Order: sequence, then structure tokens, then C-alpha cells
Amino acid sequence: MRAGWLYQGATGANLHGAVLAELVVRNFAVIEEVRVSVCPGLNVLTGETGAGKSLIIDAVGALLGSRLDADTVRTGAQSAQVEGLFILSEDVRRQVEASLEEAGVQVEDELVVIREVSSAGRNLARVNGRTVPLSLLREIGRRLVDVHGQSEHLSLLDTRRHLEFVDAFGGLLERRAQVAGAVARVRSLRRELESLARDEREAARERDLLEYQLQEIEAADLRPGEEEELKEERERLAHAQALQEAAQSAYHSLYAAEGYSAFDMLGRAQSSLRAVANLDRRLADILSSLESIAAELEDAARALRAYAAQVEHDPRRLEQVEERLEAIARLKRKYGDTVEGVLEYARQARQRLSRLVSAEEERERLEAALREAEEEAARLALALSEARHEAARSLEEVVARELADLALGHVGFQVALAQEEDDEGLPAGGRRLAFDETGVDRVAFFVATNPGEPPRPLARIASGGEMSRFLLALKGALAAADPVPTLVFDEIDVGIGGRSAEVVGRKLWALSRRHQVLCVTHLPQIAAYADAHYRVTKEVVLGRAFSQVQALSEPEQAAELASMLGGPRPSERMLASARELVSRARQWKRAQGA
Repeated sequence: MRAGWLYQGATGANLHGAVLAELVVRNFAVIEEVRVSVCPGLNVLTGETGAGKSLIIDAVGALLGSRLDADTVRTGAQSAQVEGLFILSEDVRRQVEASLEEAGVQVEDELVVIREVSSAGRNLARVNGRTVPLSLLREIGRRLVDVHGQSEHLSLLDTRRHLEFVDAFGGLLERRAQVAGAVARVRSLRRELESLARDEREAARERDLLEYQLQEIEAADLRPGEEEELKEERERLAHAQALQEAAQSAYHSLYAAEGYSAFDMLGRAQSSLRAVANLDRRLADILSSLESIAAELEDAARALRAYAAQVEHDPRRLEQVEERLEAIARLKRKYGDTVEGVLEYARQARQRLSRLVSAEEERERLEAALREAEEEAARLALALSEARHEAARSLEEVVARELADLALGHVGFQVALAQEEDDEGLPAGGRRLAFDETGVDRVAFFVATNPGEPPRPLARIASGGEMSRFLLALKGALAAADPVPTLVFDEIDVGIGGRSAEVVGRKLWALSRRHQVLCVTHLPQIAAYADAHYRVTKEVVLGRAFSQVQALSEPEQAAELASMLGGPRPSERMLASARELVSRARQWKRAQGA
């Protein structure tokens, strides 16, 4: 499965580089098979109501982990399948690779995601050929696509990410990293203090045990290599008689058997050769070798005699060696597999005992270090909090301007920052604030959809066209800060038309300079700004419905816009109006530097 761009219209888009490149849908409701190559910029889906545009959005949702049921499967088919090819940027790859590799998925520059549901309702998900749970698909899906119209796939509704958006919008990520480092220092020192703050009786018991163990090890006076030496000595003592007899027998054979020893026989061989060695140099060389052998043989015989004299059967010494080896074995069973391991245990025990003995001094040192670390973390966190308040007000102003452009000036947007007190928190002006690696703030986005209404959390607002436009405004404000590369908008044009629709089209196109955008619309003023335009149609053949998706050429796009303006048989006036829409959109894009 490879990407093939339909248009060059999105050239120059400032994308994150991670995009949905291709979508294949098979036996999905009224879709028998559809293959869509998606461009990096603004992709628009149009078509009559009921043609199947929402099915394409549902198919994208399936790639992100939405649950599919058996009703999704086209009548007569065994299963429905959705396949998506994602091209990953380096940033996005880093965000998803740890989770995927933990599941055994090899991650490179592409992800092929496949969702399948059988007619019996059995769900299956695969990523790069590896079966994965839906929970993993949802986890990585949040990093790949936001679907505006499907709250389960919309990062803006995840309150946990609002703080991340504010920090990215305000350019505060570096300062946030400094806070995270300071918090890590605080947590490390607290863990060290907790390890010291144990029950006094428990510490005394541990101290007594360590002192006993050290006394036992030190009394043994172990040295590296001792065990191997003792084992060799035990073998000699246990077989002393056999060793002595063997050495004596060998000495007798080499030297002491009068007239028949190896030394005597070698001497006779030398005598035989001396008489004729001057006649042939080769014999002289052999004679020289025999003389060398005789010298070595005499040395060996002398060594054997000395060995036999030294070896003695000493039951008392054998008993001492056995006792020493048993003592070493007991220590090994308790403290280590080897003598070296026992000695290392003793070294660590001394260190631990030293910490226990000087625990009070260590505690005072750590408490002082912790106070200093908490003050530094609090200083950084409070400075970051102040900067966040400034960023929040700035974000509210930018969103307000975006909302006004979209004829949503009556909608209020608020970034709420809050702090919570916690006895275990960071010190701040006579109180302590709850904290984590992000600092001391909790951030949530609030919206008032009508004048006079109190703001409500963004996650609780109703969906629909107006809310899709609000989210478009918020996305526009956060375009540079939002890391999700692909955005999908459904129902964005409900309740608007004319000038407002054209503004929405421009906003979507501007957003597509930093994100890949896929949008479903019924309005030609929006569709005119498409970099790639797809028409969704539904036909009935032999009593069965078939939905198709067609990528439109520029002339076909104009004809589609004319149909959207004036019905299925547009007049020349409607065609001219459609061409004017496309021309005006193209001129506006060029003015923006496209």
C-alpha cells in the first residue's frame, strides 16, 4: 500500500509530515470497495445527503480504535475492512514507537493500520502486520488524527492535554522541562528520606543483624582464591599414599632399577652412538638429542624423588582443610555464590551499617537538600504559572478573533487555571501547592455557547456544526502548538452560508498549512478552497446500494460546485459562479503565499 498524491495543490504546506496517505474501505455498509489517496493539505468530501460521506469519517474513526459491530458488514460479505497508510514524521514516530515496539510492532516511516469486523461481530486490529488490542490503537490514534464530530477521537476534549496546548502555544516547553527536572530532584530526595525514616526498632534489628553478619565474615578471614587452593590440597591429602607410590614407582623406572632403568638404557644407547658418531653427522645430532634427554630425565627423576619424600599422609591436616572448606561453604550459602561474592556482601553490609549508624546526620543533610530543592522547584513552577496566565489570556484573545471571523462572536472561550493545596506540595507563600512534573497548575478549557450562560468545560459541550466551527477556531489559534498531524471536520457548515462559509473555507485552508485536513461539507464556498476534492455518490444497481468516492479534476470540481449551487443540472450561470468561486479561492491562496 503506497501513497499517490492526487494533486500538487498542497505544495508548500507547512505540515508536521505525518499524514494519512491512503484509505481503503471494503464491504463497509453500502461501500463495496473504495480507495482514496489523500493529499497533505485540505481534502474536501462533498455529495448528496445519504451518499455515504459520514461512512468515510466512520472508517477513519475505525482506524483510530472505534468499536465496530456486525451491522457494519455489507450484506452478503463475511467481513468489513478498513485499511489506512500513515506516513510518519520523525516527531510522531518518536511519540508512538515505544508503545508499538512494546507490542512487537516494528516502526519505521510508515504505519499500515487495518481494522476488520466479521459478520459475527469479531473485531480485529493490525498494525504493520501485527495484531494489536484496540486500546493500543486508540492510544496511537490520539497522536495521529483528531476527528471533530467524534468526541472519542478529539484531543481538544481531553482535559489532560489542555495544559500541553497552553504551554506549546506560549512557547513554554523549555521552562516546563526545567520544572520537570527540579521536580525529579525533589522526588528523588523525598524517596531517600523515606528510606531513612523507618521505625527505630526495625533499624536497630537491621543494625544488629549486619553487625553479626560482618563479625561472622570477618572472623573467617577469607581471601580470594583460597577455596580453590584448599580443594587442591584436599585432593593431595586424601590420595597421599597413591600419589607417593606412583612417584616412587616412576622414579624407580626412570633411575633406580639397576641395569634396567630408563637412565641406564639411555646410557647404553649413547655409548653405542659415541663409537660411530664421528662417521655420520646425522648420528652425532641424534647423540646430542639423547644427551639432552638424559639431562631432562635426570631432572625429572630428581623431582619425583623429592615429591615422594614430601608427600605424606596427614589425617589431621586433612581434617583442618575439610573444616575450612565447610566454613567457606556455610558463608557462601548465606552471603554469596563465591568467596568474592561473600566479600562483596560484606563490603555492602559495611556501607549499609555506616548509613544506619550515621542516619541522623544523613537525615539532616537530606532534609536541608530537600528544602533547597523544593524552594527551587517552587520558584520555577510559580514563574511558569505566571507565564501560563499570560499565555492563557493571549490564547483567549486569539480564539476570540478567530470566533468573530467565523460569525461566532457570541461564543465565549476561557482558559481556566487552578491550583490545589496539598500538605505534601511545594511551598508557596505560606501554603503548599499540589504539583507534578508539569508544575503546580491545572488547566481546562471552558466555553459559553450563548450570552448570559456560565462557561462549561469544553468536554461537556454538545456536538454539531456550531461546535465544529468553534473547534476550528480553537484549532486555528493552536495550529503551531497542536502536535496532532491530521484533522477531520464533520458537520462544520451546519447553519452557515455565504460570507461565513467562505471564511470557514479560508480558515480550513490556513489550518492545512500546518496539518493535513479532511473536511465534509455541503457548501461550495468551503469546497472551493480544497487542495483535493472528492465527490461521494450512491447508486442503486440491481436493487443494491453502492457508494463510491471520486477524486475530481479541476473541471469536475467546478461542475460539482455548480451542482452544489444550483442542483444536479446547473445552468451556465451556476457554472460561471462556480468557476468564480474557484478563481477567488485560488487568488486568495496565492495572496497567502501558496
